Formats: sequence, C-alpha cells, structure tokens
Amino acid sequence: MRAALIFVLLTSLICGAVAAGVLWSAGVQADRERAAHRHQVQATTTGPAKDPPRITRSGATPEAVAPAVWEHPDDVRRTGAIQVPARTPEGRTVTIWVGDTGAPARPPVSAADRALTALAGGTLAAAAVGAIGAGSLGLVRRRTEARRMVAWEQEWEQVEPVWSGRLRRGSAPGTDDD
Repeated sequence: MRAALIFVLLTSLICGAVAAGVLWSAGVQADRERAAHRHQVQATTTGPAKDPPRITRSGATPEAVAPAVWEHPDDVRRTGAIQVPARTPEGRTVTIWVGDTGAPARPPVSAADRALTALAGGTLAAAAVGAIGAGSLGLVRRRTEARRMVAWEQEWEQVEPVWSGRLRRGSAPGTDDD
C-alpha cells in the first residue's frame, strides 16, 4: 500500500506539472494572439476623473474614469471614457490599450498573472489526481481489511474451542473428537 501511495503521489505531481505547463503554453499563445490586435496609444483627458476611486484588484492603484480623446487606427479620432489614476486632471496624457477598431481594451496579461494561473491550475490538477488516487487506495484498503477480518473470524471459530478448552458443538464430555 505504501508503494501504491507513493506511486499515486508521484503521478499527481507529474499531472500537476503537465497541467501547469499546458496552461502556461496556452496562456502564452493566447497572449500572442491578443497582442497582435492590441495597441498602445496616447489619450488626452478632456475632463477630470469622475467617480470615487475603486480598487480593481489587490495591490493595484486606485482607478477612476475620465472622458478622453485619442487617435487610432489610421488617425481616426475617438472619444470615450477610459480608466485613469485617481485625481487625474483634465488635459493629462495617459497611455491606454485599444483594439483594432480603436475601442479601449484591457492590457495584455502580465507574465506574473499567467504564471499564477498556471501554478493554480497545476496545483488543482495535482490535488484532484492525488485525492482520487488516495481515495481509491483507501477503498481498496478498507475492502482488503474487511476480507482479512472475515477470514480471521472463520479461523478463530476453528481454533478457539481447542485453545480455550471449550467443547465443540455436537461433542459430549469425555469423548475425544481429535
């Protein structure tokens, strides 16, 4: 059982590593495809930042929304609301990401975010394979133990009357059945 458990744990680690590698590769490929359709442009705010600042994710700087103007593609002038640092004044130049049509788009995923996603996916895969394997081994052990206990009971029924000096069923005192 120990060897089987070690095999299950090694298998789960290998599956986790493979899953992390696949997720990393898929993330890199998706980022390449997105990067081909995302462009950085300079936008100029046409008004002050509005709305109270909100935290977009842990550790990120507070962002607000401000009206802005920018040009893309082919020098087509665009306007709209963009995310800017809190308290950005009117007339400030801000770098934004836009898609092929010139509409604001999310920036590409950072390598750290991609690594975190791959690590989380790999860990989840390793945990799932490990839990399934350990659960299966637990069931096998339980069934093996139950069979062993049934066999022990049957053997004890044979040995106990002789060992304890009690008579077996169907034998009379003073007879020697052995």
